[in-house]
Formats: sequence, structure tokens, C-alpha cells
Amino acid sequence: MGEMAKVLIIDDDQMMCQVLADMVRKIGHDAHCAFSLTDGLKAAASSDYDIIFLDVFLPDGNGLEALPALRSSKSFPEVIIITGSGDVSGAALAIKNGAWDYIQKPSTLDGMTLTFIRALEYREAKQAPKPIRALKRQGIIGNSPPILNCLDQVAQVAGSDINVLITGETGTGKELFAWAIHNNSPRAAKNFVVVDCAAIPENLVESTLFGYEKGAFTGADKAFDGLVRQADGGTLFLDEVGELPLSMQKVFLRVLQDHRFRPLRSEKEIQSDFRLVAATNRDLTKMIEKDFFRKDLLFRLQSFTLELPPLKDRSKDIPELTMYYITDLCRRYGTEIKGFSADFFESLAFHDWPGNVRELFHALEGAFTAAHRDPILYPKHLPDSFRIRILQSAVKDKTTLEGEIPKGKNSHSTILPPLQTVREEAVNRAEKQYLQELLSTTGGDITKACPICGLSRARLYGLVKKYGLSFKA
Repeated sequence: MGEMAKVLIIDDDQMMCQVLADMVRKIGHDAHCAFSLTDGLKAAASSDYDIIFLDVFLPDGNGLEALPALRSSKSFPEVIIITGSGDVSGAALAIKNGAWDYIQKPSTLDGMTLTFIRALEYREAKQAPKPIRALKRQGIIGNSPPILNCLDQVAQVAGSDINVLITGETGTGKELFAWAIHNNSPRAAKNFVVVDCAAIPENLVESTLFGYEKGAFTGADKAFDGLVRQADGGTLFLDEVGELPLSMQKVFLRVLQDHRFRPLRSEKEIQSDFRLVAATNRDLTKMIEKDFFRKDLLFRLQSFTLELPPLKDRSKDIPELTMYYITDLCRRYGTEIKGFSADFFESLAFHDWPGNVRELFHALEGAFTAAHRDPILYPKHLPDSFRIRILQSAVKDKTTLEGEIPKGKNSHSTILPPLQTVREEAVNRAEKQYLQELLSTTGGDITKACPICGLSRARLYGLVKKYGLSFKA
């Protein structure tokens, strides 16, 4: 091992903390213990730790919910989850949020030691000096933890030829990330060829992908190379791959395996050295269950899966995205750079953006057009349909809370708390009432409660603790 590592152990079980601390110190590293989530988060924020051991069920919260914050603290530590009550969904959530490993108590000391050493080796290798190379982001805006995590994955796969499947809701920027993979790869100087599987008529898919010889069909006045051949040496991007006709999926699977194909009416096969990146907003696993997509093709496509977050999960990026896009519009139309009122950003933060970044940009383009020569953008410049949705939500919240805000002859001048505070308090009240009824209905049995509320055991346990409630022993 290299230099002494700093290790933080967050667990309310003091005996477990002592065991882990002794193990860490015996190997020659520095260990610190925190017996609550609050103290653990404070420690991680105030010092640079290399490894964090994190319990799930803590007196003041759920460790899994704090995992993203711990992973994104200034030293970007590796986090090893330790839990006495493991469950499948909790393990999946941990890995998805970047945990190094998920260990169930009781575990052998040898097993925990090996996991710890492997995490240290990985961290040392990751921090070893490397040639400095800035990642070309290709218009990907934002520095929230979810986006930085996606960019880390782009950096991981860009240098290889591994097939990548990019998943995410409509409007999350799948093509931008495909471009980023291409532009940061050794193939960057070659073609990036886009195949929009949803836009090609089924009877033209084969000829569009594989090309054809002159006279192959009526109107084929000259030969056409096809998109697969055009991607030779570069990247082939299959956008909306879930729309690829079932009849073509078997054909394309062979092309993906051999990188050889035969154009229509051609007597010889052609080879194409392309790197495949595919994208979809559909659940391909469910499509397989309904026989709309081939399982063997999915296995080929998802050698590496990059899952893009919806905008509501990276809301911290909204101001940066807004400034970027409005500045770009000002440059394109030759106008002075516009400013923003504080409530303009508040209005944007209020919306949940089901259409993601694409919807945000459409709303901003509408605001830019409405503002015309106005130097500052205000909420009134946003499209009417957008403002109506905000007002409807606000009215609904106000109606729900009616009777809870003091009313008097001077009520119009009452100093109100921020709307966000009111909303959070209303949600907390509703959640606590729901949980009380859930515990009453199920007799405090967590096994019965989870299917009813639709939450994982870890998430439900954390909420029950949050509101001072408990399950039966």
C-alpha cells in the first residue's frame, strides 16, 4: 500500500465501529468513527476521507439516502455499505449510486478486510498520475453529482470499443452523450453516423442501413453505401433502438457480431469497423417479455449501460442550463445578453420538467421571444401554458393548506413563509399520517407494508424512523 489512508466509519453500533477501526489501524491506516448520520456527514464535509464504511439504518436517517452526498464530498471517497438487514432493492440502489460494495452483517473479518483492501487499491490506481486530458463535453451543461457521474462513465468507456446503451427519458440528452463518447474516443476524427430507428419506414430500414447496388429497386439510379458502411472507422449511433423492426433485429445482430453485411443486390459482403452506441427511452426488458425485442440483441447492446438522470433529479443544473441557453440565443440573434430576475429561477425550480432539458429549452426560447427587447427575463415572459401549470399547482397547495394559514381582518398583509417551506411541511404531515395508517393496517409488519406503499424496505424503514414511528419487534 502507498500512503496512509483516512477512513470514516458511520455506524451506531459502537462494537462494529471498534472492530472496523481496529482492522483499519492494524493494516496501517487512520480510522475515525461517527455514531449518527448527522455526525458522519459533518465529518465527511470537514475532512478528506479515502474510504467510508456506511451503515444503512442509523438513528437519524437512512444511509443509502446520504450515499450520493457522501460520494460527492470534496475527496470523492469510495463508500462501502454495511447493513444488518440487506434487501435486493437496497443493494441495487447502493450500487446505482456508486457504492464500492454492499456487505451484510454479520460478515467475516477476512471478507471485510479484503473488500477494504480492494477499494484502497482501486483508489490508488485511480489517483495515480495520468496524462492530463480535458473531457470534451459536447454541449453537456451542468456539474451536479448525477451529471458528473455520467461524465465519469463517458471517460471510462470512450477509449474502448465496447458497445454502449444509453437509457433515459425523452429530452435528457442521449445523443449529446453519444457524441461525447465519440469525440473522446480514438475514432473522433472519423464519422459519427446517426440512425434514427423511429424515423425510417420499415420497408426502407435494410436499404438505409446496408445500402444497395444500382438498379436494386425502382428509383435506385446509383449505388448507395448505407449508414453502416459510412460509419467504418467511426461510431454508429442507433437512436431509439427500441423502434428497430423485429424483422431487422436478427439481421443486425449478425452484423454486430461479424461487422460484415451484404448491400441489396450485391454479390459480395462488405466489412465495416464501426463502434456501436445505441439509445432508448423504452424499457427493452419489458419489450422482450412481449416479444417486441430480441433478448440476444439486448445482451449485445448493453455491454455497458449509461443511464441518464431526468432533469428533476439534477435540478441544481437548471440555472446553469438556463444561462447557457439564453446566452446562446442572444448570440444567435445578435442581441444584448439578458439578465434574470430571482423569481424567474424560482419559477423554473417549481416545475418538475417531465420533458426534461428539451422542455426547459423550449420554455426558455418562448421566454426569450416574449421578452423581445426587455433586458431582464421575468416569469411573465414564460409561455402561458407553463405559467398556468405553476399557478394551478400553487392554488392546489393553497387549497390543501387552507385553514392552516392565520386569517384575520389584516390577513392580506400577513408575512407568509416561503412557499417551498409550506410545501415541505404539508408533505411531511401527509407522509406521517399515511405511515401511521399503514402501520395500523399492517399491524406494524414491514413485510406486508412494503408491497402496499411501493417502497423498498430501506426507504420505508428510513421514513418510519424519520417520523418517530416503529415497526413491531
